[in-house]
Amino acid sequence: MDIKDRIKMIMEHEQMTAAAFAESIGVAQATISHTLGDRNKYPSTDFIMRLHDKYNHISLDWLLTGKGTMTGEEEVSISPKKENYPLFASENPLNSGNGTNISENRKEIPLEKPLNTPKDIVKQEIIYKERPARKITEIRIFFDDNTYETFRPEK
Repeated sequence: MDIKDRIKMIMEHEQMTAAAFAESIGVAQATISHTLGDRNKYPSTDFIMRLHDKYNHISLDWLLTGKGTMTGEEEVSISPKKENYPLFASENPLNSGNGTNISENRKEIPLEKPLNTPKDIVKQEIIYKERPARKITEIRIFFDDNTYETFRPEK
């Protein structure tokens, strides 16, 4: 049994899909697919540490080498436990509703004032001011030999 098989066993033990398992340890789903795929031989150290940080009840020695048991304690059955939980609250004494009226919780209560109050309208006015016509007083031309010439219009 290699490490990929042990990772699959952890997923089965935790009753998680690959997507849920990836999200729980904080990696992309593609990382799980890559890790469990045929082309990859060994997952990254970061992947193993994230897995161990999240599921610290899983023996790191067992995960890396396959020696010992999954949880470090006595052998744990990896088949999911099937318990008969009642489907409806009235059948379950733990979640009986404690005497609350369900229809009471579903009443629609009108709001006293609207949440979105209308805002004041802001008016902008653009004023264009006339400027007197401008006249050219001087033109300078710079040359690449660091000289320049100045031209002034005749009056």
